[in-house]
Amino acid sequence: MAKVDLSVTLAGVPLKNPIVPVSGTFGFGEEYGQFFDIQRLGAFCAKGLTLRPRVGNPPPRIAETPMGMLNSVGLQNPGVDAFLEKEWPRLKGLDLPVIANISGDTPAEYAAMCEKLSAAGVDMIEVNVSCPNVKAGGLAYGTKPELAAEVTREAKAHGGKTPVMVKLSPNVTDITEIAKAVEDAGADAVSLINTLRGMRIDINTRRPILKRNTGGMSGPAVLPVALRMVWEVHNAVKLPILGMGGVYNAETAVEMLLAGATAVRMGSALFADPMAAVKTIDGLEEWCTTQGTTPAELTGGVRPWA
Repeated sequence: MAKVDLSVTLAGVPLKNPIVPVSGTFGFGEEYGQFFDIQRLGAFCAKGLTLRPRVGNPPPRIAETPMGMLNSVGLQNPGVDAFLEKEWPRLKGLDLPVIANISGDTPAEYAAMCEKLSAAGVDMIEVNVSCPNVKAGGLAYGTKPELAAEVTREAKAHGGKTPVMVKLSPNVTDITEIAKAVEDAGADAVSLINTLRGMRIDINTRRPILKRNTGGMSGPAVLPVALRMVWEVHNAVKLPILGMGGVYNAETAVEMLLAGATAVRMGSALFADPMAAVKTIDGLEEWCTTQGTTPAELTGGVRPWA
């Protein structure tokens, strides 16, 4: 039996399969490279970068929760210049696309990083708009259409020909409004969902478990929310979607594709099983072979009840 074609195209970038690690859960790939050949992935997404190095938030910054976890890591990273100097020479030699994820305090910071990363030759830039806008009193860019659009325009203006994908926050009333705004501003793709804001409390100390009190929730528990939002955005815009949130095996990856995703991300599942992505790729190939279909044919294929 012929092998099924797992390839997809995301914003003009060809992927050998639709499985991509979530930024922030995969570091710069070296640790997971001890378990499997990361070139089996559809694409590689580096840990989130900022213009200058960040040490992140004080501990505790990880908390378990039923069917998931909370994180308040705080974008700990070496900065974009250190990434380009120390990590990029190795990553650019991989036989798969490399996505750079960026966060900034101002539109000018996003613009500066896009210039550096585009000049270096990354395959795609993912703009994280869940960051606080310093000039808007700390309001996250991704919570207001006009703020998300402003960052998108800056990224497109300074990113050369590199595709720009905007990572959307689920912590909004209507995520489709943000998706439409970044589409109008020139985004080439969107990724969703980012983590849901949550909290755990130590009942003995009566203090929040996380030092910053709240954090971002991820894991299987958020899957239904993620599927609903991906489906809504797929029906609202024409942009390709990199779907994420609670995916942990081939079956849930198929769900995400059917909801409208072109490609699928896995994050928290990799902490539980470093081989989860490879197992999902193999499982997806087996499922598609049995069904006589391909991932590209599944995108948006859900048949909602009238």
